[in-house]
Amino acid sequence: MEPYYYQQMNKQRQAVYHAILQGITALADEFQIPAIEGAELYDVFFQLRLDHPEIFWATGFKYKYFKDSPNYIFIPEYIFEKNKIREHQRALKARVDKLIRPAKHLSDIEKEKYIHDFVCENVHYDKLKKAYSHEIIGPLGQGVGVCEGIAKSVKILCDALNLWCIIAICGNNPEKGIKYRHTWNIIRLDGKYYHLDATFDNSLGRSGSGAPEIRYDYFNLDDKAVFRDHEPLIAPAPACTDNSRFYYKEKKLSFTKTEEVYKRFLQAAKKGKTLTFHWRGGYLTREVLEELLDLMQQAGAVKNKTAVVSLNWAQAVLRLHYVESAEAGDENAEAANGAIGKGTHKAKIDVTMEDANEGEQIETD
Repeated sequence: MEPYYYQQMNKQRQAVYHAILQGITALADEFQIPAIEGAELYDVFFQLRLDHPEIFWATGFKYKYFKDSPNYIFIPEYIFEKNKIREHQRALKARVDKLIRPAKHLSDIEKEKYIHDFVCENVHYDKLKKAYSHEIIGPLGQGVGVCEGIAKSVKILCDALNLWCIIAICGNNPEKGIKYRHTWNIIRLDGKYYHLDATFDNSLGRSGSGAPEIRYDYFNLDDKAVFRDHEPLIAPAPACTDNSRFYYKEKKLSFTKTEEVYKRFLQAAKKGKTLTFHWRGGYLTREVLEELLDLMQQAGAVKNKTAVVSLNWAQAVLRLHYVESAEAGDENAEAANGAIGKGTHKAKIDVTMEDANEGEQIETD
């Protein structure tokens, strides 16, 4: 795949990028690069690692400057000994080759889903944030990762399947309790661009007390949707203006009318299955939510059942399942933390507020 961030650089930065890539790939201890301002050098190295997540062993650098010299001596910082790097390279190549084999002949959106589902089923968020969890060696080699390592792993697999993909990154925001930068992906399908945040979907799928499930709240969002709960980008990226490939919309699980969603509530109550759906009939205000909760209660009453509900409010995605009314007290007690209007609103349904960004937030007592 073409290196996206490289293509956005001027000729001087591209020369520096090429020299660093060549030296690090050769596992050189130090090498010459064209001299540029220190801040520019940081940006080039940072964006090179977004383009090339396969370079998991070089996470920092130092450089020497000699007066009147047109070059710097670039000294990369490797997190493994060279023999260990080569060993990891071989193991990761074999791992990637094995993982992509079943997906080689799928359509692009099927490849995207295959990769997304692999992450959600096999990678656990590393709350200790070990160094390797920021690189592909964490998710692909150890089954753990943080958002950076997960986004890099998604790109590695997309690249191997010839699916256009870049890594997107936004800043932190301590005022909102967001301690760390966040990283995800942008995918291109049929010439249009979409946000894919496998980390957030992974967090949602593992947030409940039951068995993990695969969520698609952040599968092919447009800019308007993703920036409801993502900070602004700090590196250039294509505009994502289309929302037609959003997962719930494609699966006809995105509703604009209450009568449509009420029918699905009735089915969920009758069949005892979980329903996850997206509301796009205008803003999901508290009043609209109350109306939906009331419809859930009405649908459950037909079968003498009560709805247990969780809500990703930023993306207007609701997940519910019905339990026998006698069981509802126990389940709703478990959902008490973060619930809306517990025991007070007319629907008498507790709603657990979901937080897809839990791993990136500042911990509080």
